[in-house]
Amino acid sequence: MAADTSSSMLDGAWEQIPSTREATQGIGSFTRTRVERIITFAAGLGSLVLGLQSFLFAIDSTDQLPQWHLPLMLLAFVPLAVLILTCLIGRGMRAGGALFAVAYVVLLALWPVATDGIVPPPTVQPWIWFLVNVATLAAVIAFPLPLQIVWTILVPLMFGVVRVIEGEFSRENFFATSLDVSFALILGGVLLALGWLFRSMAANVDETRARAVSSYADAAATEAVEQERAELAALMHDSVLAALIAAERAHTPREQTLSAGMARDALTRLANTEQDPREGSDAPGDAATIAHDLEAAVSDLGANVPVTLIAAENPEPVPGRICRALTLAATQGIANALQHADGVGLAVSVQDRKGEMQISVHDNGGGFDLDNVANDRLGIKASIIARVAAVGGRADIHSTEEGTSVLITWRRGVA
Repeated sequence: MAADTSSSMLDGAWEQIPSTREATQGIGSFTRTRVERIITFAAGLGSLVLGLQSFLFAIDSTDQLPQWHLPLMLLAFVPLAVLILTCLIGRGMRAGGALFAVAYVVLLALWPVATDGIVPPPTVQPWIWFLVNVATLAAVIAFPLPLQIVWTILVPLMFGVVRVIEGEFSRENFFATSLDVSFALILGGVLLALGWLFRSMAANVDETRARAVSSYADAAATEAVEQERAELAALMHDSVLAALIAAERAHTPREQTLSAGMARDALTRLANTEQDPREGSDAPGDAATIAHDLEAAVSDLGANVPVTLIAAENPEPVPGRICRALTLAATQGIANALQHADGVGLAVSVQDRKGEMQISVHDNGGGFDLDNVANDRLGIKASIIARVAAVGGRADIHSTEEGTSVLITWRRGVA
């Protein structure tokens, strides 16, 4: 009983695993997204505390000339308010961080002009001091790693230069400023390292999870296909035998039609045994859909061969099952060219003209003799010829010493 319960739980778990690439696309950013949200929210709270402290000092500050007081406050606190708001609500953080990081650098550049003639006490920091590491934190939020490093070093050094100029290069001011710059560099480096560490850990977790889920999805899809093939193999003997008996005993037109239908059904089942488990939905497609799927298939096979598309502007849609059958048959032809001809001169084209769909796969390999292909080699007879025939199409294969061509043709209204 316990074994049955365990087996049923495992089966249920396998069913919950996404089996398509589309279903697993969001998995790779799960942890990174949440870590990024935590970083920005914490940065917003920290910036709010330091910003309030700086604002209270700046209201009645006499560090700068009177005519510069309001412009400098607007330059500092409007971008800071945008940064805090975006970090707390979780939207537009990068833009808010970049705005304040750049605005603070401009503020430092204007500070010597705004304080011209005013010599501050060396032990009293101006109100812009409280925003030094807010600017480096904004860079960690907004910029890529190289620019984060630049801002972490540049902003404290700019503050030090500004303070030394403001203090008219006095010795007391130089030593006091050196301590402030050292503290800002250390704190900025810690913030930078923590941001890089948390983001790297989150990215590694996401990458590992994505690989695991992709592996599980492939395993689940493969297991499902193998089970289906096993079930189909059990039915194939009866289906083929019944079709042969019906064909032998068919004498009237109706009996011949019925036997042909039975044979067609057997061919369809045989062709579908090689289907890719992730072949897509039953939505109608067109030549562009087939060309796109073939390019993806060529990429999955490890090759880089462009697919030439020739089609009308408003092509008539093709049923999804037919698109899949034609795509899978052409993919088998591409796989054969890569395997047996090393992909020499491989060219693939899809044409949709006057109600006729044509897919061409050509290579310049050594070719082969189609009549001498063993009956148990189903790569051509089942995966190409039978599969196309099952949807009412035709597959013509021509092979010489100069190369091999596979021409798949399907006309609308046939199937």
